[in-house]
Amino acid sequence: MIKNDISNQLINVQKNGKMRRIRALLKKEFIQVFRDPSSILITVFLPLLLIFLYGSGVSLDLDHLRMGLVMEDSSPDAQSFVESLQGSRYFDLKISRHRKDIVDDLMKGSIRGFFVIPSYFSQFRSRPDTIAPIQIIADGSETNTANFVQNYAEGTIQNWRAQQLYTQGLVQEQLPVISMQPRFWYNEKLESRYFLLSGSLAIIMTLTGSLLTALVVAREWERGTMEALMSTTASAFELVIAKIIPYFILGMISMAICVIISVFIYDIPLRGSFLLLTLVSALFLLCSLGLGLMISTLARNQVFAYQVTLIVAFLPAYMLSGFLFEIYSMPQWIQYLTYIIPAKYFVQSLQTLFLVGNVWTLILYDMVPIVVIGLVFFLITASKTVKRLD
Repeated sequence: MIKNDISNQLINVQKNGKMRRIRALLKKEFIQVFRDPSSILITVFLPLLLIFLYGSGVSLDLDHLRMGLVMEDSSPDAQSFVESLQGSRYFDLKISRHRKDIVDDLMKGSIRGFFVIPSYFSQFRSRPDTIAPIQIIADGSETNTANFVQNYAEGTIQNWRAQQLYTQGLVQEQLPVISMQPRFWYNEKLESRYFLLSGSLAIIMTLTGSLLTALVVAREWERGTMEALMSTTASAFELVIAKIIPYFILGMISMAICVIISVFIYDIPLRGSFLLLTLVSALFLLCSLGLGLMISTLARNQVFAYQVTLIVAFLPAYMLSGFLFEIYSMPQWIQYLTYIIPAKYFVQSLQTLFLVGNVWTLILYDMVPIVVIGLVFFLITASKTVKRLD
């Protein structure tokens, strides 16, 4: 009985000592964070800069595209077609009678393409069996823009043609048997800002989480304070916990600020649960912090840690997460590589939560790899830290 009491007291003393050490280490880390301007820069100014950049400066939508228009025919039909183009928000037109002027502008890059209304354009009305010829020339040096020009121009021409049939009373005769009526779910207006901003949160959290721990811990290695910490009675686990908690809190505050700006300033819909978004964000942030700790453990130099963080954290998250580039359009071996990029799963989760809602099967499918990859980072960090303590 006495032996049990003594062993219980020893366990309590060990627990109390452990908690005291963690509290002391946390206090030291928080003081260090508030004294270090780079931590505030990474957690506050960098996310704000990126979120405003993606919200206001980056867009994949083509509005007011500069286009030329060569009018070789000035008939009422040609004028009607020009008015339909001018009424479109997709085009800003420069009208000319001579093709040479427009071609010069295309070569200079001041326009992205041009329409040609030929001199025999109006003959289609007197010859119903003849299709009205309109030529579209696009700048193929920018393939995506050229495709947009073609698609938008074809849509505008079809709308104008339908309007012409309606005014001529030919609607019933000319209507096809099948009419396609497209609907776009989850992003009805096809606003690129919706998926850009939600996806950019993954890039911001990757940078914030990995840079915070990578640079701060590497700095301690450079100054020798990490060796001083390891000479204390604090275990490797206590040291890791003390390093993670302050930066986890800063990262979650940063995430909350970005979500508030996205929802209330840029009107990005949040159709999923805020609590579920917090849970997924917390798991991904822990994974990013683990990656930063692993980098700083392997690279004790700040400059080297910064370079490694950009290569193994930022670039894969930016290029291979599906944030900007479609993964299924990549070569097969790169698609396999994306399975080890945690940002890929976070981007999918964010787009599901923001644009679709609480689809638990999809969210759980993305959460499991984030947890597994994060555990691998922490296990590698713990194994390397123990070796140095020896």
